[in-house]
Amino acid sequence: QVQLVESGGGLVQAGDSLRLSCAASGRTISSYAMGWFRQAPGKAREFVAAISWSGGSRGYLDSVKGRFTVSRDNVKNTVSLQMNSLKLEDTAVYYCAADPRTWNSANYFRENEYDYWGQGTQVTVSS
Repeated sequence: QVQLVESGGGLVQAGDSLRLSCAASGRTISSYAMGWFRQAPGKAREFVAAISWSGGSRGYLDSVKGRFTVSRDNVKNTVSLQMNSLKLEDTAVYYCAADPRTWNSANYFRENEYDYWGQGTQVTVSS
């Protein structure tokens, strides 16, 4: 079993930056693909970003490309999401997720690809 704990959320103004972290425990995630998803009030959860086990492949939601960067540290067993130029529409609860199947280029953006989920961290962007 893998336990995931997100941190780094908070209240910021539009245009600010935040860095979310996801710490894994229970087993190493060095061979896992990792994803970030978010859920805004009244909306379905959506894919934000994903990274392969090596960091060599990454994927992003179109609306965050160029603003968000996903990275990982397999020694520290962590994954991060650097969010720059935040917009009001980025307000959501952000979830970290782990896929033990390394990387699926066709499905990395699908929720059901991921077996383990964190509890989420709230990001609120104000004007």
